[in-house]
Amino acid sequence: MNLTQAFKENQSIRLGLTAGDWKEAVRLSVDPLIESGAVKEEYYQAIIDSTDEYGPYYILMPGMAMPHARPEAGVNRDAFSLVTLTEPVIFPDGKEVSVLLALAATSSEIHTSVAIPQIIALFELNNSIERLVACQTAEEVLAMVEESKDSPYLEGLDLDS
Repeated sequence: MNLTQAFKENQSIRLGLTAGDWKEAVRLSVDPLIESGAVKEEYYQAIIDSTDEYGPYYILMPGMAMPHARPEAGVNRDAFSLVTLTEPVIFPDGKEVSVLLALAATSSEIHTSVAIPQIIALFELNNSIERLVACQTAEEVLAMVEESKDSPYLEGLDLDS
């Protein structure tokens, strides 16, 4: 599973959206995965319930969250979606987020060995949050993903399978 392939197959890049609160932002990030059949409807509620219980553990850096839940919470296949917000939302821990990259992983191994390195590679690009929020088209986002492929985090990963 690679970001470019997942974004294209699931038509899951949505830019310049507006959310009233963090729950709506998570919903916007999960909707493309529900629409494409990558996850079941209950996946969204599993993320909300998990956030209520453990806090927003999926805020990976200032401005960026990776909402996800366990594979058994309704994941049909590995997928990603990316949503940018015109205005940041505030999560229960007080952190502001304007980019959400939702993850659906069929196993913990996919999550840690394939998904996380690609996400780190994308978000280690200079000014990644600002650049993503400024993107006007899916092609601009995909160009950033392409740019991130030189990252040392991706060495040895076979992203073509």
